[in-house]
Amino acid sequence: MKQTPAPRRSRYTDPLPSLEERKAAGKALREKVPHERHAVYQPAPGRADPVALLKEQSRTRLQSLVPIRNARMLASPFAFLRGSAAAMAADLAPAPTTGLTVQVNGDMHLANFGWFASAERNLVFGINDFDETQTGPWEWDLKRLAASAVVATRFMGGDKVLCEAAARAAVRSYRKRIREYAELGNLDVWYSRIDQDSLLSVLSPEARKSAERIATKARSRGHMQVLAKMAELVDDQHRIVEEAPLIVRETHTVDGRPISEALEATLDRYVQSLPEERKVLFARYRVTDVARKVVGVGSVGTRCWIVLLTGNTGDDPIFLQYKEAGASALAPYVKARAWASQGERVVVGQRLIQGAPDIFLGWGVQNDGSHFYLRQLRDMKGGVEFNPERVKLLPEYCKVCGWALALAHAKSGAPATIGAYLGKSEGMDEALARFAFAYADQTERDFEALGKAAKAKRIPVAKAGV
Repeated sequence: MKQTPAPRRSRYTDPLPSLEERKAAGKALREKVPHERHAVYQPAPGRADPVALLKEQSRTRLQSLVPIRNARMLASPFAFLRGSAAAMAADLAPAPTTGLTVQVNGDMHLANFGWFASAERNLVFGINDFDETQTGPWEWDLKRLAASAVVATRFMGGDKVLCEAAARAAVRSYRKRIREYAELGNLDVWYSRIDQDSLLSVLSPEARKSAERIATKARSRGHMQVLAKMAELVDDQHRIVEEAPLIVRETHTVDGRPISEALEATLDRYVQSLPEERKVLFARYRVTDVARKVVGVGSVGTRCWIVLLTGNTGDDPIFLQYKEAGASALAPYVKARAWASQGERVVVGQRLIQGAPDIFLGWGVQNDGSHFYLRQLRDMKGGVEFNPERVKLLPEYCKVCGWALALAHAKSGAPATIGAYLGKSEGMDEALARFAFAYADQTERDFEALGKAAKAKRIPVAKAGV
């Protein structure tokens, strides 16, 4: 008897699991990994010395800038947390997860959110730094965000009740929003934005006033404002103002090449990564000046530059920021794509989870094998200042941060399965609040260890103010 051949399988025509099936899979995961298991944090036996980890990271950085990095991390436990993504990744690696992966940010904390300009020049709220982005467990981003809520609230003088409220607000908002995104069509999620009106509508009157001030300031921070702040006219040409040791004009690179030669080679590689229509736009600009710039906390010591370009007139500038791109801090702990360029990893991750990325995002690899990416500097960007006078507003800020993280994960992952796992109860809110307190304690111990290392002169520390 002739057998009927099995139907040919196709990745394009075979049906995907239904929405209900994905939700059922999420609910089933609660039996495998109960919410309360996420509440536990205990330092692993033989946990690596956090100071040794930082020293190892510093080995490949510009040694003249390492004291600045250490000084910035010693500013507060919150600053330490911002600069120690690698240490927390190692601590999270043994923790239980559901096995569901998304494009994670990898360095999720409260200072990594803010306003920025979409390609259409609208102001939107979201994640604003992606150096550690990687495919990984969604729980890692949410745990780091919750921990940062407690660390930041303590730093700002908040009590235990406010710390718990902040952590719970971030997790609760994430849980509710990702369940909402699970009900939307794929394109609806892809095109979703947190615009100014949407964000303001969920805030109290006091928090709304604060958010409006930040948004107004962000709108003013276009290229002309940056030009006025960072450059001066010299012989009718704009030149970047030096501010040693944070902004320095140099004639040669570390490997001895003239800056002009290195910059031309860099831009040649960068332009190849741009879409064709962006190449046309970029070709209408010419480099006016370039300087090395120290940025952030965790990035200090990596090779970072700012490039001033001028277009149609002297009042048509763009500032690009060159950033060295190393492997993600999460890379040793996840199975993920091996990227030929770490800069491409950053750019693709940002395009995937930010939803309204910079039109000039691009990447390349230098002759010496180092990787980099470029983006616009301060294009309508603005973020919260962690002012102790506004500490009571922090839970509302955590709420919108949780929302932004849920949107990022929904764009790249499985919102229906994650949402169903989280459920309608506050079980995960409570579990991650408990985790957040435990990890905040760990952060403060590590911060103290760094302070002791500084006093013992195990690490170099720059003077205050850098």
